[in-house]
Amino acid sequence: MKNPAGHTNLKWRKLLRWSLLSLAIILVLPLIPYAFVDANETKAAITVPNPGAGLWRDVRQRDADVSGTTQVKGVDSGILISAGGERWRQFRMQQLVPYSAYLLGAVVLLLILYRLIKGQIKIEGGPSGIKLFRFNLNQRTAHWVMAGLFILLGLTGLVLLYGRFVLIPLLGPEGFSWTAIVAKRIHDFTGPLFGIALVMVFFTFVKRNILKKVDVEWFLSGGGFLVGKHVDSGYFNGGEKAWFWLTVLGGGVIVATGLILDFPILAFSRETLEISHVLHTISAMIILAVALGHIYMGTVGVEGAYEAMATGYCDANWAKAHHDYWYQDMMSGKDSHSDVQEGGQPQREQPAAPG
Repeated sequence: MKNPAGHTNLKWRKLLRWSLLSLAIILVLPLIPYAFVDANETKAAITVPNPGAGLWRDVRQRDADVSGTTQVKGVDSGILISAGGERWRQFRMQQLVPYSAYLLGAVVLLLILYRLIKGQIKIEGGPSGIKLFRFNLNQRTAHWVMAGLFILLGLTGLVLLYGRFVLIPLLGPEGFSWTAIVAKRIHDFTGPLFGIALVMVFFTFVKRNILKKVDVEWFLSGGGFLVGKHVDSGYFNGGEKAWFWLTVLGGGVIVATGLILDFPILAFSRETLEISHVLHTISAMIILAVALGHIYMGTVGVEGAYEAMATGYCDANWAKAHHDYWYQDMMSGKDSHSDVQEGGQPQREQPAAPG
Protein backbone atom coordinates (compact mmCIF):
# COMPACT_ATOMS: atom_id res chain seq x y z
CA MET A 1 0.00 0.00 0.00
CA LYS A 2 1.43 3.38 -1.08
CA ASN A 3 2.09 6.11 1.44
CA PRO A 4 0.54 9.36 0.12
CA ALA A 5 2.45 11.49 2.66
CA GLY A 6 5.84 10.03 1.69
CA HIS A 7 5.10 10.51 -2.01
CA THR A 8 4.19 14.13 -1.38
CA ASN A 9 7.42 14.81 0.57
CA LEU A 10 9.55 13.28 -2.23
CA LYS A 11 7.77 15.46 -4.75
CA TRP A 12 8.48 18.61 -2.75
CA ARG A 13 12.17 17.69 -2.27
CA LYS A 14 12.62 17.26 -6.02
CA LEU A 15 10.90 20.56 -6.60
CA LEU A 16 13.18 22.28 -4.05
CA ARG A 17 16.33 20.83 -5.68
CA TRP A 18 15.27 21.97 -9.15
CA SER A 19 14.38 25.39 -7.79
CA LEU A 20 17.83 25.81 -6.17
CA LEU A 21 19.58 24.58 -9.33
CA SER A 22 17.60 27.01 -11.45
CA LEU A 23 18.41 29.85 -9.09
CA ALA A 24 22.15 29.03 -9.22
CA ILE A 25 22.07 28.93 -13.02
CA ILE A 26 20.29 32.27 -13.12
CA LEU A 27 22.92 33.83 -10.83
CA VAL A 28 25.97 32.32 -12.55
CA LEU A 29 25.02 32.82 -16.19
CA PRO A 30 25.46 36.64 -16.16
CA LEU A 31 28.99 36.22 -14.74
CA ILE A 32 30.26 33.86 -17.47
CA PRO A 33 31.24 36.66 -19.94
CA TYR A 34 33.53 38.22 -17.33
CA ALA A 35 35.67 35.07 -17.34
CA PHE A 36 36.76 35.92 -20.90
CA VAL A 37 37.52 39.60 -20.22
CA ASP A 38 41.05 40.85 -19.33
CA ALA A 39 41.41 41.49 -15.59
CA ASN A 40 42.85 44.99 -16.13
CA GLU A 41 39.95 45.90 -18.41
CA THR A 42 37.53 44.63 -15.81
CA LYS A 43 39.24 46.64 -13.09
CA ALA A 44 39.18 49.76 -15.22
CA ALA A 45 35.59 49.17 -16.08
CA ILE A 46 34.41 48.89 -12.49
CA THR A 47 36.73 51.50 -10.88
CA VAL A 48 34.77 54.38 -9.44
CA PRO A 49 36.70 57.54 -8.54
CA ASN A 50 36.64 58.28 -4.82
CA PRO A 51 36.74 62.03 -4.22
CA GLY A 52 37.63 61.44 -0.58
CA ALA A 53 40.78 59.49 -1.54
CA GLY A 54 41.89 62.23 -3.88
CA LEU A 55 41.36 64.83 -1.18
CA TRP A 56 43.42 62.85 1.33
CA ARG A 57 46.18 62.35 -1.25
CA ASP A 58 46.38 66.10 -1.71
CA VAL A 59 46.40 66.66 2.05
CA ARG A 60 49.21 64.15 2.62
CA GLN A 61 51.25 65.65 -0.25
CA ARG A 62 53.15 62.40 -0.76
CA ASP A 63 55.00 63.56 -3.85
CA ALA A 64 56.10 66.99 -2.61
CA ASP A 65 55.33 69.61 0.01
CA VAL A 66 52.79 71.99 -1.45
CA SER A 67 52.43 75.28 0.36
CA GLY A 68 48.94 76.67 0.70
CA THR A 69 47.65 80.09 1.66
CA THR A 70 47.35 81.03 5.32
CA GLN A 71 47.31 84.12 7.50
CA VAL A 72 49.62 82.40 9.98
CA LYS A 73 53.20 83.56 9.49
CA GLY A 74 55.94 81.10 10.34
CA VAL A 75 58.25 78.39 9.03
CA ASP A 76 56.27 76.08 6.70
CA SER A 77 53.01 77.41 8.14
CA GLY A 78 51.33 76.93 4.75
CA ILE A 79 52.06 73.18 4.68
CA LEU A 80 49.35 71.07 6.29
CA ILE A 81 51.23 67.73 6.44
CA SER A 82 54.94 67.50 5.64
CA ALA A 83 55.94 64.61 3.39
CA GLY A 84 59.60 65.38 4.10
CA GLY A 85 59.05 64.82 7.80
CA GLU A 86 57.97 61.25 7.18
CA ARG A 87 60.97 60.64 4.92
CA TRP A 88 63.26 62.03 7.63
CA ARG A 89 61.65 59.81 10.28
CA GLN A 90 62.06 56.71 8.12
CA PHE A 91 65.72 57.56 7.44
CA ARG A 92 66.41 58.16 11.13
CA MET A 93 64.83 54.91 12.30
CA GLN A 94 65.91 52.61 9.46
CA GLN A 95 69.40 53.92 8.57
CA LEU A 96 70.76 56.54 10.96
CA VAL A 97 70.10 54.77 14.27
CA PRO A 98 71.16 51.21 13.34
CA TYR A 99 74.18 52.14 11.19
CA SER A 100 75.60 54.45 13.85
CA ALA A 101 75.22 51.63 16.37
CA TYR A 102 77.11 49.31 14.02
CA LEU A 103 79.90 51.91 13.77
CA LEU A 104 80.32 52.28 17.54
CA GLY A 105 80.06 48.54 18.06
CA ALA A 106 82.75 47.88 15.45
CA VAL A 107 85.12 50.39 17.05
CA VAL A 108 84.63 48.91 20.52
CA LEU A 109 85.22 45.41 19.14
CA LEU A 110 88.41 46.51 17.34
CA LEU A 111 89.75 48.15 20.50
CA ILE A 112 89.08 44.98 22.51
CA LEU A 113 90.83 42.84 19.89
CA TYR A 114 93.74 45.28 19.72
CA ARG A 115 94.11 45.17 23.49
CA LEU A 116 94.04 41.38 23.53
CA ILE A 117 96.58 41.07 20.71
CA LYS A 118 98.86 44.03 21.34
CA GLY A 119 98.40 44.77 25.00
CA GLN A 120 99.60 48.05 26.46
CA ILE A 121 102.35 49.82 24.54
CA LYS A 122 105.14 50.15 27.08
CA ILE A 123 107.79 52.87 27.22
CA GLU A 124 110.83 51.56 25.38
CA GLY A 125 113.60 51.18 27.93
CA GLY A 126 111.19 51.92 30.77
CA PRO A 127 110.62 55.29 32.50
CA SER A 128 113.80 57.34 32.69
CA GLY A 129 112.84 59.51 35.63
CA ILE A 130 113.64 62.62 33.57
CA LYS A 131 110.58 64.79 32.99
CA LEU A 132 110.10 67.10 30.00
CA PHE A 133 107.59 69.90 30.26
CA ARG A 134 104.91 69.44 27.58
CA PHE A 135 101.60 71.17 28.42
CA ASN A 136 101.02 74.30 30.50
CA LEU A 137 98.01 74.96 32.70
CA ASN A 138 96.06 76.83 30.00
CA GLN A 139 96.55 74.00 27.52
CA ARG A 140 95.51 71.35 30.01
CA THR A 141 92.48 73.39 31.10
CA ALA A 142 91.29 73.91 27.51
CA HIS A 143 91.71 70.19 26.79
CA TRP A 144 89.93 68.93 29.89
CA VAL A 145 87.06 71.43 29.70
CA MET A 146 86.32 70.40 26.14
CA ALA A 147 86.82 66.72 26.97
CA GLY A 148 84.37 66.94 29.89
CA LEU A 149 81.75 68.72 27.81
CA PHE A 150 82.26 66.25 24.96
CA ILE A 151 81.70 63.25 27.24
CA LEU A 152 78.59 64.86 28.77
CA LEU A 153 77.17 65.67 25.34
CA GLY A 154 78.07 62.22 24.04
CA LEU A 155 76.32 60.40 26.89
CA THR A 156 73.16 62.52 26.73
CA GLY A 157 73.13 62.27 22.94
CA LEU A 158 73.30 58.48 23.12
CA VAL A 159 70.39 58.51 25.57
CA LEU A 160 68.31 60.52 23.10
CA LEU A 161 69.34 58.33 20.16
CA TYR A 162 69.14 54.85 21.68
CA GLY A 163 67.25 55.35 24.93
CA ARG A 164 63.93 54.02 23.72
CA PHE A 165 65.59 50.72 22.73
CA VAL A 166 67.89 50.30 25.75
CA LEU A 167 66.37 52.21 28.67
CA ILE A 168 62.63 51.62 28.26
CA PRO A 169 63.02 47.87 29.01
CA LEU A 170 65.06 48.80 32.12
CA LEU A 171 63.29 51.93 33.41
CA GLY A 172 59.87 51.62 31.86
CA PRO A 173 58.19 54.32 29.74
CA GLU A 174 57.79 56.82 32.62
CA GLY A 175 61.34 56.34 33.88
CA PHE A 176 62.78 56.79 30.41
CA SER A 177 60.57 59.85 29.86
CA TRP A 178 62.15 61.69 32.80
CA THR A 179 65.62 60.48 31.83
CA ALA A 180 65.15 61.72 28.28
CA ILE A 181 63.85 65.11 29.47
CA VAL A 182 66.86 65.63 31.76
CA ALA A 183 69.26 64.41 29.06
CA LYS A 184 67.78 66.76 26.49
CA ARG A 185 67.98 69.77 28.80
CA ILE A 186 71.63 69.01 29.60
CA HIS A 187 72.38 68.46 25.91
CA ASP A 188 70.69 71.68 24.81
CA PHE A 189 72.33 73.93 27.40
CA THR A 190 75.77 72.31 27.26
CA GLY A 191 76.06 72.47 23.48
CA PRO A 192 76.85 76.21 23.22
CA LEU A 193 79.48 75.82 25.96
CA PHE A 194 81.13 73.12 23.86
CA GLY A 195 81.33 75.64 21.00
CA ILE A 196 83.22 78.08 23.25
CA ALA A 197 85.58 75.31 24.43
CA LEU A 198 86.18 74.30 20.81
CA VAL A 199 87.32 77.82 19.95
CA MET A 200 89.64 77.79 22.99
CA VAL A 201 91.20 74.48 21.92
CA PHE A 202 91.64 75.68 18.34
CA PHE A 203 93.61 78.80 19.24
CA THR A 204 95.54 76.98 21.95
CA PHE A 205 96.81 74.08 19.83
CA VAL A 206 96.57 75.16 16.17
CA LYS A 207 100.23 76.28 16.03
CA ARG A 208 101.43 72.77 16.86
CA ASN A 209 98.99 71.03 14.49
CA ILE A 210 100.07 72.41 11.12
CA LEU A 211 100.75 69.43 8.83
CA LYS A 212 104.36 68.85 7.79
CA LYS A 213 106.29 66.43 5.59
CA VAL A 214 107.00 64.11 8.50
CA ASP A 215 103.23 63.77 9.05
CA VAL A 216 102.73 62.61 5.44
CA GLU A 217 105.32 59.91 6.05
CA TRP A 218 103.51 58.98 9.26
CA PHE A 219 100.25 58.50 7.34
CA LEU A 220 101.90 56.51 4.54
CA SER A 221 103.29 54.07 7.09
CA GLY A 222 99.96 53.83 8.90
CA GLY A 223 101.44 55.26 12.07
CA GLY A 224 104.00 52.47 12.16
CA PHE A 225 101.52 49.61 11.95
CA LEU A 226 102.21 48.95 8.25
CA VAL A 227 106.00 48.92 8.63
CA GLY A 228 106.03 47.33 12.06
CA LYS A 229 108.31 49.90 13.66
CA HIS A 230 108.36 53.37 15.16
CA VAL A 231 107.74 56.29 12.79
CA ASP A 232 109.35 59.68 13.35
CA SER A 233 107.14 62.50 14.53
CA GLY A 234 107.32 65.97 16.03
CA TYR A 235 105.45 67.56 18.92
CA PHE A 236 102.25 65.90 17.67
CA ASN A 237 102.26 62.96 15.28
CA GLY A 238 100.12 62.71 12.16
CA GLY A 239 97.34 60.83 13.91
CA GLU A 240 97.07 63.42 16.67
CA LYS A 241 96.99 66.22 14.11
CA ALA A 242 94.27 64.42 12.14
CA TRP A 243 92.29 64.06 15.37
CA PHE A 244 92.73 67.78 16.08
CA TRP A 245 91.38 68.83 12.66
CA LEU A 246 88.58 66.28 12.76
CA THR A 247 87.55 67.66 16.15
CA VAL A 248 87.72 71.28 14.99
CA LEU A 249 85.95 70.83 11.64
CA GLY A 250 83.52 68.13 12.72
CA GLY A 251 82.90 69.92 16.00
CA GLY A 252 82.15 73.08 14.04
CA VAL A 253 79.47 71.22 12.10
CA ILE A 254 78.05 69.83 15.35
CA VAL A 255 77.94 73.26 16.99
CA ALA A 256 76.38 74.99 13.95
CA THR A 257 73.70 72.35 13.42
CA GLY A 258 73.12 72.11 17.18
CA LEU A 259 72.40 75.82 17.39
CA ILE A 260 69.87 75.47 14.57
CA LEU A 261 68.19 72.62 16.43
CA ASP A 262 68.29 74.57 19.70
CA PHE A 263 66.86 77.69 18.05
CA PRO A 264 64.54 76.64 15.19
CA ILE A 265 63.95 80.32 14.40
CA LEU A 266 67.41 80.22 12.79
CA ALA A 267 66.14 77.67 10.25
CA PHE A 268 64.48 78.86 7.06
CA SER A 269 62.41 75.72 6.60
CA ARG A 270 61.54 72.40 8.14
CA GLU A 271 63.87 70.79 5.62
CA THR A 272 66.73 72.80 7.12
CA LEU A 273 65.95 71.31 10.53
CA GLU A 274 65.86 67.78 9.07
CA ILE A 275 69.20 68.21 7.29
CA SER A 276 70.72 69.79 10.40
CA HIS A 277 69.63 66.84 12.51
CA VAL A 278 71.14 64.33 10.08
CA LEU A 279 74.45 66.24 9.79
CA HIS A 280 74.54 66.74 13.57
CA THR A 281 74.09 63.04 14.29
CA ILE A 282 76.47 61.76 11.59
CA SER A 283 79.23 64.20 12.60
CA ALA A 284 78.77 63.39 16.29
CA MET A 285 78.88 59.63 15.74
CA ILE A 286 82.03 59.82 13.60
CA ILE A 287 83.82 61.98 16.15
CA LEU A 288 82.58 59.78 19.00
CA ALA A 289 83.86 56.66 17.23
CA VAL A 290 87.32 58.19 16.70
CA ALA A 291 87.27 59.60 20.25
CA LEU A 292 86.97 56.07 21.64
CA GLY A 293 90.32 55.26 20.04
CA HIS A 294 91.83 58.55 21.22
CA ILE A 295 90.64 57.97 24.79
CA TYR A 296 91.98 54.43 24.80
CA MET A 297 95.41 55.37 23.43
CA GLY A 298 95.66 58.39 25.73
CA THR A 299 94.83 56.50 28.92
CA VAL A 300 95.51 52.77 29.20
CA GLY A 301 96.67 52.04 25.66
CA VAL A 302 100.07 53.76 25.78
CA GLU A 303 102.15 53.87 28.93
CA GLY A 304 102.98 57.44 29.95
CA ALA A 305 100.55 59.16 27.57
CA TYR A 306 97.99 60.15 30.21
CA GLU A 307 100.68 61.61 32.49
CA ALA A 308 101.53 64.37 30.00
CA MET A 309 98.02 65.84 29.91
CA ALA A 310 97.34 65.15 33.59
CA THR A 311 100.48 66.76 35.04
CA GLY A 312 101.96 68.70 32.14
CA TYR A 313 105.16 66.63 32.20
CA CYS A 314 106.11 63.56 30.20
CA ASP A 315 108.90 61.05 30.65
CA ALA A 316 111.95 61.61 28.44
CA ASN A 317 111.96 58.02 27.19
CA TRP A 318 108.28 58.31 26.29
CA ALA A 319 109.00 61.48 24.31
CA LYS A 320 111.98 59.84 22.61
CA ALA A 321 109.88 56.81 21.62
CA HIS A 322 106.75 58.61 20.40
CA HIS A 323 107.88 62.16 19.49
CA ASP A 324 111.56 61.80 18.73
CA TYR A 325 111.94 64.98 16.63
CA TRP A 326 110.48 67.05 19.45
CA TYR A 327 112.64 65.19 21.97
CA GLN A 328 115.78 65.99 19.98
CA ASP A 329 114.79 69.65 19.69
CA MET A 330 114.09 69.86 23.41
CA MET A 331 117.38 68.26 24.41
CA SER A 332 119.37 70.41 21.97
CA GLY A 333 117.57 73.61 22.89
CA LYS A 334 116.14 74.19 19.38
CA ASP A 335 112.61 73.98 20.76
CA SER A 336 112.46 76.66 23.44
CA HIS A 337 108.87 75.67 24.16
CA SER A 338 108.09 79.38 24.13
CA ASP A 339 104.40 78.70 23.59
CA VAL A 340 104.06 77.19 27.08
CA GLN A 341 106.16 79.65 29.09
CA GLU A 342 106.61 77.27 31.96
CA GLY A 343 109.14 74.75 33.07
CA GLY A 344 110.93 74.32 29.72
CA GLN A 345 114.06 72.59 31.05
CA PRO A 346 114.29 68.84 31.66
CA GLN A 347 113.80 67.86 35.26
CA ARG A 348 114.85 64.68 37.03
CA GLU A 349 112.11 63.04 39.03
CA GLN A 350 112.85 63.09 42.72
CA PRO A 351 112.78 59.68 44.46
CA ALA A 352 110.06 59.16 47.00
CA ALA A 353 111.00 59.68 50.64
CA PRO A 354 111.66 56.42 52.48
CA GLY A 355 109.02 55.15 54.83
